[in-house]
Amino acid sequence: MNAQASTRPAPVAEPLIRAEGLSKVFSSKTGLGFGGKRADVRAVDTVSLEVARGETLAVVGESGCGKSTLGRLMLRLIEPSAGKVLYDGEDLTQLSPRGMRAMRRHVQMIFQDPYGSLSPRRSVADIIAEPMGVFGIGSSARERREMVADLLTQVGLPPRYMDRYPRQFSGGQRQRIGIARAIALGPSFIVADEPVSALDVSVQAQVINLMQDLQQKRGLSYLFIAHDLAVVRHIADRVAVMYLGRIVEMGPKDAIYRTPHHPYTQALLSAAPEPDPDRPSRRIILQGDVPSPTNMPSGCAFSSRCPLAQDICRQERPPLRDELPGHQVACHFARPNPIPV
Repeated sequence: MNAQASTRPAPVAEPLIRAEGLSKVFSSKTGLGFGGKRADVRAVDTVSLEVARGETLAVVGESGCGKSTLGRLMLRLIEPSAGKVLYDGEDLTQLSPRGMRAMRRHVQMIFQDPYGSLSPRRSVADIIAEPMGVFGIGSSARERREMVADLLTQVGLPPRYMDRYPRQFSGGQRQRIGIARAIALGPSFIVADEPVSALDVSVQAQVINLMQDLQQKRGLSYLFIAHDLAVVRHIADRVAVMYLGRIVEMGPKDAIYRTPHHPYTQALLSAAPEPDPDRPSRRIILQGDVPSPTNMPSGCAFSSRCPLAQDICRQERPPLRDELPGHQVACHFARPNPIPV
């Protein structure tokens, strides 16, 4: 990964957006026929977090841990089962459909799949200009076309490409078009759902650099969802680690990467590829089984795989509490484990 590492200090401003006790339960049917039973899957489990103005909060974890569901809940693309989301003090979960539609000017999303997120039947100009037309931005089609040209320039694409179709672009170029569409309304908060995971490594760096440049120029706040820890290390200010729908550790990027406290965070970081072949392996191999999402344990969700687990871990869910200023951990027996960098 060649993207330039973020050197911005952790923001101290009031949060732009905040989730409080956010949960999402999906119901599914087990078994065949009419005799099947309903099973609840708690994809996101009482998550609370906040993102400050101009900040990037990265959410990391294994596939299926609830990262993408959390991002969609933050934008109310899906309805929460419990909890609320406050944008600049206004509860998004209480807005009417019309009120939420107006809020879309301020909150947007960059999707993971640059191939499936753009309509193949519409030109680039139409794709980017559509939200402008919906919200009455620009006095005419000609003016919106000029704005599209400017947006393409901002994301590093020649304006002459605006009459082409998505099939005529590479994956990296398509993602730039998706980013142009996301910023077309001038939002303050963007959820980026694994925006570079489908791209080649060399292209990933270019897109990450572009997102950082736009953030600095426009004062954007990002909730950056990813599983690639190398990407996160370059773009994040703070990191939240998820396991089975719960935040198990959250804090400044350097603290998470250098001295992780939660056993799951330590195992996750140890699994990252080691660029130096001469450095001894520090891989932590987890034992035990991952709990079924339809039958979660009453205590810590990680207790079945945790090397530190004791009886209290299987009985009582640990709260997310401060271990250090701004560094929170949900573990009864949290302890720092310095990792060489």
